[in-house]
Amino acid sequence: MLAIPINQDNSPEAVLELLFTLKVKDVMTAPVITARPSDSLRSIQQLMKKQRITGIPVSGDSGNLVGIVSMDDIVNALDNGWIDDPAEKHMSQKVIVLQESMSLSFCVSYFNKYSFGRFPVLNREARLTGIVTASDVISTLLVALNREVERLEQTAPATNELRDPAAILETDMEFRTEPFNFELAGQASTAIKRALKNAGIDPGITRRIAIASYELEINQVVHSVGGVMRYRIHAGRLEIEAADDGPGIPDVEKALTEGFSTANDRVRSLGFGAGMGLPNTKRVSDDFFIESAPGTGTRVLVSFNLKDKP
Repeated sequence: MLAIPINQDNSPEAVLELLFTLKVKDVMTAPVITARPSDSLRSIQQLMKKQRITGIPVSGDSGNLVGIVSMDDIVNALDNGWIDDPAEKHMSQKVIVLQESMSLSFCVSYFNKYSFGRFPVLNREARLTGIVTASDVISTLLVALNREVERLEQTAPATNELRDPAAILETDMEFRTEPFNFELAGQASTAIKRALKNAGIDPGITRRIAIASYELEINQVVHSVGGVMRYRIHAGRLEIEAADDGPGIPDVEKALTEGFSTANDRVRSLGFGAGMGLPNTKRVSDDFFIESAPGTGTRVLVSFNLKDKP
């Protein structure tokens, strides 16, 4: 496993900006080399050797992703004598994928979370459009960082302004979310984290707020038909309101149980649906309130004392 050595909690601002600005489609390799379900593992092994790659997605007749064959699968096939079997018999079928419109921050977190060497990339129509490795991410980031350093060097004299830490202490922010729109996903959490950091709020408190914000925001993106994230800072407290338009939660008590999830296959394939979103949010919040019912949407209200030590 090749992890990406970037800590998204305390990385420099320029790095965090790039992680949000760049998209998966900016780093992926396309067009992607694929195999058919009926191709033998031996032929896939030979294709890997020829192309000098260690994994090949398997696509169906319509170009949809049906599985992936890794070097581990080839080694197991050689050891167990099924190297001439078709790929569909032994390929990995439960594949974690990225969506091409996701920000690069998702890419980094996936490589650091899962022990995979590559992730297939799908478009909004769930068609296979590329593949991304940790090396793709690192090389693209290095090029982008070099450009950013050059830009900052050129603009530094003109932007050397002092920020007022008090400006964040009384403010409102509002962001919309849309179902499976990963171009917007993370925008709200990134904005509030940046604002708190600039205001000098304790890093431990900022981290707790970022966790709650991210969990609530992603829940709207993958489980609802869209909603709104509202942030209110007043009298030394921050309140987050996450309200969506449905489909609602049939059993709120179960939804607050760690590991319980109603996520469908599409949500799980995107690396979500572990059943930790609401429990994590409740755990890191000073105050937590939720109301929901089938067909009426969900409203979550959490708050934090910005002056307390974590």
